[in-house]
Amino acid sequence: MVLRHPISVFRNLLVSEAGGGLILMASAVVALIWANSAFSAGYFGLLGTKVAGLSVLHWINDGLMAAFFLLVGLEIKRELMDGQLQQWSQRILPGFAAIGGMLVPGLVYTAVTFGTPAYYRGWAIPAATDIAFSLGVLALLAPRVPVSLKVFLTALAILDDFGAVAIIALFFTEEISPLMLALAAASVVVLFAFNRFGITRLWPYLLVGVALWVFTLKSGVHATVAGVVLAMSIPLRKSPGHPDDMHSPLHILENALHTPVAYFILPIFALANAGVPLRNVELATFTHPVTAGIALGLFVGKQIGVFGGAWLAIKLRIAKRPKGASYRHIYGVALLCGIGFTMSLFIGALAIDSESAQYAIKIGVLTGSLVSAVAGFLVLRFAPSQK
Repeated sequence: MVLRHPISVFRNLLVSEAGGGLILMASAVVALIWANSAFSAGYFGLLGTKVAGLSVLHWINDGLMAAFFLLVGLEIKRELMDGQLQQWSQRILPGFAAIGGMLVPGLVYTAVTFGTPAYYRGWAIPAATDIAFSLGVLALLAPRVPVSLKVFLTALAILDDFGAVAIIALFFTEEISPLMLALAAASVVVLFAFNRFGITRLWPYLLVGVALWVFTLKSGVHATVAGVVLAMSIPLRKSPGHPDDMHSPLHILENALHTPVAYFILPIFALANAGVPLRNVELATFTHPVTAGIALGLFVGKQIGVFGGAWLAIKLRIAKRPKGASYRHIYGVALLCGIGFTMSLFIGALAIDSESAQYAIKIGVLTGSLVSAVAGFLVLRFAPSQK
């Protein structure tokens, strides 16, 4: 009898990203329509409604998104320990591409906003890639692109997410509360003690993880970081000859989170954050330093950084092109990496808190992401198939 082992979230993404990506796109469209309809007051009023001391928008961005970052952390750990990023040879190409894809957009944004110090904190906004959107577009081209290209984009986006989490932790920390930070650190010690002593039941980790989230929220460090830290403590147990042990706590939690995150949490986030009033949009809107910096960072900076990083790794002969992929395919993926949406909007909400800047951020993210998606689709659609 042939034993069927559970499909990891990484491989699941390769076959089901279209569904989650399309729902995410639909949620963004609904948000735009709602925010520009006769019912727009209800939209913004709902997001501002206070629940237990926090607005609905705050609960979505700091509460629900903690589950998204938990899933990101689980995926990073799995791929580094037991997946497509397990060996250094597998990390080099997406690693070079991810580093270039974070540095160059930040430089483009800084160059465009030079002379306006109030906007400098937004440098990281175009440095992020939306994995659901980018893989969703790539899925529409499935017959025309090699599977290795999907693996490359997924690995790149995972490393990009890791960089985004590091940026949030290092650069968007508010005034620190020593007591709460100490309690958060104690929670981390307990979590890794659970792992060290071989505890495999999930509920102790999740219980302490909730406490970690509360302490982190009150410490001044952004609460979503707690999700990634919790993920690093979840045990990954492998059975001989079968890397995907169906009883692995990490595997169980990862698969349990994938559907609600892809089909509920991310669409809710998009619905809450993509609603931008378009009535007053004019040419001057797109020339605003923040709007132009983000849009150009995503469209120009990402394609230069990702393609340049990958090209450099290949030319130095420390990495090879994805099997069956041409440089045109890699360039198409570099364009798709300019779809920043989820992470870009998330970082934007942390970076600059003025109302006018938030409007410019959303216009910039939507513009840069849309142009990148269309350009990437067209390049890959007409790229010749490799034998």
